[in-house]
Amino acid sequence: MSNEKNLLGEPLEECCSNPITGFFRDGFCRSSKYDAGSHTVCAQISTEFLLFSKHQGNDLSTPRPEYQFPGLVQGDSWCLCASRWLEAFEAGCAPKIFSRKTNIKALDIIPLPELRKYAIDLS
Repeated sequence: MSNEKNLLGEPLEECCSNPITGFFRDGFCRSSKYDAGSHTVCAQISTEFLLFSKHQGNDLSTPRPEYQFPGLVQGDSWCLCASRWLEAFEAGCAPKIFSRKTNIKALDIIPLPELRKYAIDLS
């Protein structure tokens, strides 16, 4: 369980445990001073984003069994680096996000209005 907060200022909810995600591989988009990439954005992965990320040099779709990584497919949830999400946003291919599962620390890199536009768990 995480004691970090989400974008709503509430306790951070689990992003995904199948496949297991997060910098600490605990299912949460938690961060620390050791997380240089700020893996704080819980996104619903899209094919468009996977292609963008692969083009940027981070292939998230190819399985890597040596790291117990099954490869991501459209619809999976995953803790993304805030800077990579912002790059995808600026390129017009950012995936949707979960506000309750995205760490408030993502706001150190991404303005809240941009994240809100992509939130799929707000009514």
